[in-house]
Amino acid sequence: MNRNKELAKNTLIIFIGTIFTKLITFFLLPLYTSILSTEEYGIVDLFNTLISLIIPLISLKIEEGTFRYLIKYRDDSKKQKEVLTTSLFFNLAITIICLIIFLAINKLINIKYKTYFVIAVIVTNISTYLLQCARGLGNNTKYSVAGVVMSLFTIFFNILFLVILKFNVIGMFLGTILGNVFCIIYLVFSLKIYKYLAPKSFNKKILKDLLKYSMPLIASSLSWWVFSSSDRLIVSNALGLSANGILSISYKFSTIYIIIYNIFNTSWTESVAIHINDKDIDNYFNSIFSMAFKFFLALGLCIIMSMPIVFKIMINSKFYQAYYLVPFMMIASICQAVVGMVSASYIAKNDTKPIAYTAILSAIINVVIHLLLINSVGLYAAAISTLASYLFFSIFRIVDVKRKYINIKVKFNFILTMLIMVSIMMLCYYNNSIYIKIVGMIFAIIYSLIINKNSFDKIKNYASKKLESIDR
Repeated sequence: MNRNKELAKNTLIIFIGTIFTKLITFFLLPLYTSILSTEEYGIVDLFNTLISLIIPLISLKIEEGTFRYLIKYRDDSKKQKEVLTTSLFFNLAITIICLIIFLAINKLINIKYKTYFVIAVIVTNISTYLLQCARGLGNNTKYSVAGVVMSLFTIFFNILFLVILKFNVIGMFLGTILGNVFCIIYLVFSLKIYKYLAPKSFNKKILKDLLKYSMPLIASSLSWWVFSSSDRLIVSNALGLSANGILSISYKFSTIYIIIYNIFNTSWTESVAIHINDKDIDNYFNSIFSMAFKFFLALGLCIIMSMPIVFKIMINSKFYQAYYLVPFMMIASICQAVVGMVSASYIAKNDTKPIAYTAILSAIINVVIHLLLINSVGLYAAAISTLASYLFFSIFRIVDVKRKYINIKVKFNFILTMLIMVSIMMLCYYNNSIYIKIVGMIFAIIYSLIINKNSFDKIKNYASKKLESIDR
């Protein structure tokens, strides 16, 4: 299959299976923020934050190695069985050991909701692993359906426990746990994962290769956690849980952006891994990278400029301070998208060490700036530090990949024009006049259409050819 068609097909499958349920979750924000106090929402957010910290430490990112090596051995069923048996047995062994440790010291831990937390960590770890197995085996449809299953059951149980049974915080915890449980059940039986498992297929060399690949990604994951989560811990400690609840709301709009981006990046990473040794990889990479960046830049700017209307509709007024943080978080997310797209080349080359050390360096920048500014500018410290570190991160990754693997073409005229347009839009966003804000919205729409004209033309031509072939 043509590379572009293959990328488009996989992206579409994952899009269909992901976007609608994620949007439902997003549009339930008014429900969640009306029922939960700012402090309760801050607790739930902290709960999810700590889960994302613990899982890479428990799993040793073995799921990422499993995904990469399943792609490598996609035409070798024996090797696939060895990869799956080895990785699953290792993951389950680590999980059981951690559970035994928790049970042994349980009475010494005086933390509220600790049992819910441990159960959530276990089921999230297993579902994450199985999702990567689905991707590695080339079952993107089942990967997407699993995401739908998880989201729908999480939403169902959240509504049941919050609205009907009034469980509040515990209800949100139970929704997360049960959503992951149903995802696990679906994947085990749809992938027939048990058919790949055999004790004789356990391979120490495979385990060594998997860990060699995946362990540098632990540092990278922890750095991503610092980016997304240390801000919340610092704010909770310095400004209180209510402030953390406001901060978490400011992330929600950039989160929906990243969800959309990750749909593309899931397919993009696989495509680059498969085609990294093609002779024209530079042209292929630059072509897709340019189109994708312009699309996600336009999407981010349009989301920002829609906030004067959307934020008041979506979010309860007690969280309104978050409105002023949204542009910082969204522009940081655009930089994050650049980081992800460029980093696909590291994954393709099985070179995960640079992913670790560049992520660590950027995370340190994030924490240092936040700590320096938190007492003087309050919540804005989180926004400024996140934006500054992601900007550094994206520039560093582009330079490094350009030097090592792919000759990424950087068009400075486009960058200069982009910076001017973004500056104009930000001036409109923070102006008190609704008319000026509307002007900003118009600027965002026009600019987005202009920079994506070539992509629209290609889609139009492709659609015309398809219609002509149907008529024949």
